[in-house]
Amino acid sequence: MLITEIISVALGALRANKLRSLLTMLGIVIGVGAVIAVVALGSGAQQAVKDRIAALGTTLLTVSPGQQRGGGGGVAIAGGQQRLTLDDAKAIDERATNLLAVQPEMRSQQQVVFGNKNASTTIIGTTPNYLEVRKYTLKVGKMFTAADDEGRQRVAVIGSAVVDNMGITAPEALIGENVRIRGTQFTVIGVLASKGQANAFQNPDDEILVPINTARFRVNGSDRLQSISALAVDEDKIPDAMADIQRVLRRQHKLRQGAPDDFQIRNQADILATTQETTEVMTYLLSGIAAVSLLVGGIGIMNIMLVSVTERTREIGIRKALGATRWNILLQFLIEAVVLCILGGVVGIGLGAGGATVMSKTAGWSTQISTTAIILAFAFSAFVGVAFGVWPARRAAVLDPITALRYE
Repeated sequence: MLITEIISVALGALRANKLRSLLTMLGIVIGVGAVIAVVALGSGAQQAVKDRIAALGTTLLTVSPGQQRGGGGGVAIAGGQQRLTLDDAKAIDERATNLLAVQPEMRSQQQVVFGNKNASTTIIGTTPNYLEVRKYTLKVGKMFTAADDEGRQRVAVIGSAVVDNMGITAPEALIGENVRIRGTQFTVIGVLASKGQANAFQNPDDEILVPINTARFRVNGSDRLQSISALAVDEDKIPDAMADIQRVLRRQHKLRQGAPDDFQIRNQADILATTQETTEVMTYLLSGIAAVSLLVGGIGIMNIMLVSVTERTREIGIRKALGATRWNILLQFLIEAVVLCILGGVVGIGLGAGGATVMSKTAGWSTQISTTAIILAFAFSAFVGVAFGVWPARRAAVLDPITALRYE
């Protein structure tokens, strides 16, 4: 038999059982689609992190409480008593050199109420230089002042995502209005322009800024800080700035010589590397889970092909009696299995890419469809067809033609 004739016979057998072929492909479709969508989500999250860190600038330093670097570069959790306070931020601002600005912040997740609408969002207690340090801009209104902070004024600057969550189309309409945070009314004095770098894990626009002293006494009830951000004078001064901060905080926390730091100072390169490692691990984990369905789909194809061999035993006998060799029969059934997997892979790629696009459009998540993931998924689906099609094909090829012709 010519190779073209073998392919024609194999495709004809698939067309004759359209429903069974479609159901057989379903496992491959779901597996490939899930892998493409998950990898697109992970790649988009990594790119969003890169963009956000780049937007913050390369001279930003972040001080976090209660962590210290281990000897091998890992992170070890220190005792629960370690913390950063407003006094620490003040000491850094006053004593550390090589810094342009120091910005403390405390965060909490709270329910915000405006009229008959409510939403859960991040409340950030911070200082008026937040916009400068974090590279935010105002869309409308103004930022609160140092006087507002000292007077513990109940004023708030709203992120653009919060405006959308409240169902407000014109941000200007919020200026001068009151929102309720943890039972306390705050007057909206400004709305932030969108950063436009939302991802599956965090939306930088979903936040409300309030004066840090107001947050301390009216929202959080504590002076514990989530972090302290600082701007180094320039990139060359980053090591000196980190050393200054370390010196000030060790003295502030009364740490003995030789005792490990009870805080962690990180620059943007450290944050980027750690975040990328985390998102990569999550992407690989979710991709592995999604790939299990490819294995299940391959087993399904093998099962259906074995049933097909049994059903077509007489047909196989006739073909052998007419001169078909074992290689012809083997190739025919192998082609059927591979075609099912490749078609399933193509449909799955379209489904995964479409799903990633839908997530990006509807949920606002950052997704990035990976060409490498598409090629690997397509190649793996072809491999599954070969791997799980060999046994049924071989079983068909070794059938005795006399026995096959007698099969009812």
